[in-house]
Amino acid sequence: MRIVAIAAVADNGVIGSGDDMLWHLPEDFRRFKQVTTGNTLIFGRRTHEQIGLTLPDRRIIVVTRDPDWTDEGVEVAHSITEALDLAAQTPERICYVGGGSQIYEAAWPYLTELDLTLVHQEPDGAALFPVVSPREWTEISREPRFGFDFVQFRPTPAA
Repeated sequence: MRIVAIAAVADNGVIGSGDDMLWHLPEDFRRFKQVTTGNTLIFGRRTHEQIGLTLPDRRIIVVTRDPDWTDEGVEVAHSITEALDLAAQTPERICYVGGGSQIYEAAWPYLTELDLTLVHQEPDGAALFPVVSPREWTEISREPRFGFDFVQFRPTPAA
């Protein structure tokens, strides 16, 4: 199963403020919808709640420590490994990890790809994406846009 972190990341590593979206990129929203539709998405509870709705035509797994938390239309897991085990029930599909920062950190050892929108801004924000080290990740494609780039990474082969 492919396990892909998908995120919009500012030049300074910020992915969120904890309260609201830091930028509005309609082309990024359209691309996110296009690539994730028909696949599994894993979110942390706070990220899911910030989105404010259950995204249609995707299997949504929400990771939370709260044993009593539920929401209509989503599956609940209590760890990233439990979420990935659930996602593996449909291994022919891609499992996208959609944040937030704690979920990206927990999923990091399991990721097979990164699908990032690199936003050319440096906003203030407490939520950070893990550092993408060239020792760990190799850029395989880049599609420049005005103010941001769509960039894909794969693990760097061992020497």
